[in-house]
Amino acid sequence: MPSTYPGQQTREPVYSRDTSSRGRTGRPGDANNIDSIRARQARNKDSIEFNSKFIKVTSERLLSDSTQLFPLDTGLVNFENYSPLNQPRNPKIHLGYLGTSQRDLLFNPRKTIGFDESMHALDAYLINPQDINYFNARAPYTLLSLYNTLGSTREQYFKALHTQNVKPNWNVGFMLNFNGSRGYYSYNNILRQNVAGMNGGFFTWYHSVNHRYNLLGNILVNNLKAPETGGLLEDDAFSSATFGKSTLPVKLPSSYTSWKNTGIYVKQFYYIGHIDTAKKATGSTSVLPTQRVSYTLYYNTRRYEYLQNDQDTYGVFPDYFFSAARSRDSLSVFHLQNDFSYSFYLRGKSVKMIKNELKLDVGLVQDYYKYSQYVSDTVLNEFGRKVMKQVRMQNENFQNITLKARLGYRFSDRINLDGDIRQIVQGRNFGDLLYDVKLTLAGGQKAGRIVLGAYQQSSSPGLMYTDWISNHYIFHPGFNKQKITNLSFNYVNDVLKLDLKAEYFLINDYLYFSASNGGIDAAPMQFGSAINMLKLSVGKNLTWRKFHFDNYVVYQKSDNLALLRTPEVYTYSSLYHGSTLFDVLKSQYGISVRYNTAYTAPSYAVGLGQFYNGANVTFTSYPVASVFFKATLQRTNIFLQYDYANQGLFSKGFYTVNRYPQLDAVLKLGVAWTFYN
Repeated sequence: MPSTYPGQQTREPVYSRDTSSRGRTGRPGDANNIDSIRARQARNKDSIEFNSKFIKVTSERLLSDSTQLFPLDTGLVNFENYSPLNQPRNPKIHLGYLGTSQRDLLFNPRKTIGFDESMHALDAYLINPQDINYFNARAPYTLLSLYNTLGSTREQYFKALHTQNVKPNWNVGFMLNFNGSRGYYSYNNILRQNVAGMNGGFFTWYHSVNHRYNLLGNILVNNLKAPETGGLLEDDAFSSATFGKSTLPVKLPSSYTSWKNTGIYVKQFYYIGHIDTAKKATGSTSVLPTQRVSYTLYYNTRRYEYLQNDQDTYGVFPDYFFSAARSRDSLSVFHLQNDFSYSFYLRGKSVKMIKNELKLDVGLVQDYYKYSQYVSDTVLNEFGRKVMKQVRMQNENFQNITLKARLGYRFSDRINLDGDIRQIVQGRNFGDLLYDVKLTLAGGQKAGRIVLGAYQQSSSPGLMYTDWISNHYIFHPGFNKQKITNLSFNYVNDVLKLDLKAEYFLINDYLYFSASNGGIDAAPMQFGSAINMLKLSVGKNLTWRKFHFDNYVVYQKSDNLALLRTPEVYTYSSLYHGSTLFDVLKSQYGISVRYNTAYTAPSYAVGLGQFYNGANVTFTSYPVASVFFKATLQRTNIFLQYDYANQGLFSKGFYTVNRYPQLDAVLKLGVAWTFYN
């Protein structure tokens, strides 16, 4: 796809005398002549049809070393996999439907250091500052997307994005996401059983005319509500449902978790000295600085709440410490970050083929945190009566100072070495570190490229692992830092459509949640011995005429899969045929199948938002198939998908988490409308 701006397709207007008044009565300047001239000029006006070529997109990551812009992707690739829970290369386990608590199915350790609340059950639905795309829109661009399950309201997902340039060098935009999915089992008409997710944001990108100064800014609001049902009363929903599974009762029909996350993010950087411009083979243009200074300000407030509105009749919780009737647990976090950095680039005179380029980034990050934790407890008021009141159990503030450095050396356009160092040198999380190095060896277009990587990480236990007070759980253990050593080999060949990756993980002092004797008393644990994990993944796409066969396979081998609770094999395959119907409708139709081997399923701790090692339950595993049709017509993409089409062929249903069955077969519809004016 071309990445340079296309030239305007114009035609020269035909200038000639108006002869339409011949044979008419009237003076040369009367209305007949004027109307004729206007009509002729209107027919001869230049016309421009705006399309995706007028929209360029970038991100903060792509602007980290240079100014890079890329064409907008309006294709059908992965269009039907709109849910963050069902991404082919990053599948999730979850509590049944879109918007509920989730975690990765495969082993993907978090690659972060510093303060962590340990709350990640709804991370897949959050929009963070680094997730924002920035645009250069020569025409106003609007994208509206709607995804729904037909015949029900199990999944309702709407997305809107609009952006436009207010000046050639200044772009603004906003985005809105709404998730209104509903529960499927008993009491699904109760409002608190429904998911209510909203992401909203305003973003802007400004750069000076000479490209020396850039400003990226966004204001984001995340408001997420997810039901916490405690699971079904029945051990097996697919054999116990006499009158249909929707009649099966849940343990907590009116309890839920609420997350509120609001942030302001401003990043400024200025290029000092000489500026180079390079045009890549793909057609994209990069503005390359020789020196750069940058400053980032991030202000963020986060609030996590758990509201239990039901009596614990069925023993969801191990115990209570403050209130037997209800829970009002909350954690509030204030975060202020200041990030300063300086970058230096040393390269040869020729930028058409960059050789012997050295780059050095050094910086300092200050993070200030303040957090408070509350519970609902019975206290005496001024009249001596017992009342329920929010009581603050914790109130702490601290700061971390992180030194960071990045060193890169490009021997040629085919050999590149990058090293990234981050270490906390002062503060609560003193000693946390992340050392990361990558070597890229690129051959010709047919040979592909190899990326060799390694990283060493040492991270402090999160807040929930070390100091947590809530109505049903109180933790004050002392744990060591978790340490991960990783080695990786990645081979990518775009011509062969092949992606091969091998990863080795050595995990020491692994942190996780578990319960004694398979019970419900979930608590943080640390495994003192080393854990070895080998992870192999292969992606290969095959094409024969108009047939496409896309495949992704992951093999995981560990000396302690029972502790990690992840499958040994995961596969995703999609077989589809592409054609143009009625000479205008570009379409693809086929079938996709995902499968993973059986594994010991985790349990879920309501009120904690943690997946933990509870009862040793292993569910039989079968393939899950979906039949789909997707097409594009001018500026509209549409898909129709029958998800879990093979239900009843191998099994009546399936689980990924203990006591939380997945949805039945369902017909899904998705539409995306694009506007360029």
